[in-house]
Amino acid sequence: MSQWLVLGIAMAAVCGVVLIITVLKDRRIAEDDDPTETPDVIEYLTMMVGVVYAIVLGLAIAGVWEARSAAEDTVRAEAQALHEVGARARAYPAPVRDRIRSDVDAYVSHVVHKEWPVMSEQGQLTGRGTELLAKVRADVTDYHPADDFEGQSYQPLVDQVAVADGARSARADAADSTLPGVVWFGLVIGGAISIGVMFTLQIRRSGRELLMAALFSALIAFLLFLVWDFDSPFSRGISASAEPFLDLFPRI
Repeated sequence: MSQWLVLGIAMAAVCGVVLIITVLKDRRIAEDDDPTETPDVIEYLTMMVGVVYAIVLGLAIAGVWEARSAAEDTVRAEAQALHEVGARARAYPAPVRDRIRSDVDAYVSHVVHKEWPVMSEQGQLTGRGTELLAKVRADVTDYHPADDFEGQSYQPLVDQVAVADGARSARADAADSTLPGVVWFGLVIGGAISIGVMFTLQIRRSGRELLMAALFSALIAFLLFLVWDFDSPFSRGISASAEPFLDLFPRI
């Protein structure tokens, strides 16, 4: 069964139970009952709707912000690992060192100039980038150290390539949206309900009330836009950039 169908059934069931209980309770009320003697629950329900939605919206903003920060850390880790590969390769003979550094530069150049636009637009990495990183791995792992000095550099180089590969995989996972559709459904519906409950308070046309209603609606729209913007760490306005690669590889 689809999760959307389950959600719809659950919401309809809850609403139905509440309405049935309310109707049955209303039938049992005596004719001489005075409703003014009981507290009005409209303002309380309105307040609770606002509180619950504020909590959900705050958690959503915190989640997408954390995902964006993690994406930036992933890019930084990948760039730093590749920089370490090029730096530690100085212990190898010139032909091997130059080949490793050349392949690292080719990979970084592809990531910055070719793969980044594809990742931003389509939310996925390129096969060419995977091939170039595999070539760097082969350069490092296929070389057999000739002495102890080179041998001491071999394992750290292999480890740094593994770090870069892991960071690349994490970058691929972060390239797409982080919030599932059901969360967006709740955020949008919750925002509509939060704005709609203002009308239950009998809002009037005074300048002060209209201004507050407009500002509240604008705030909800802004916060939803903020969640949407952070939801895709690499492709929207406030996005993680390739700056760590450019800082560590200024020659590309």
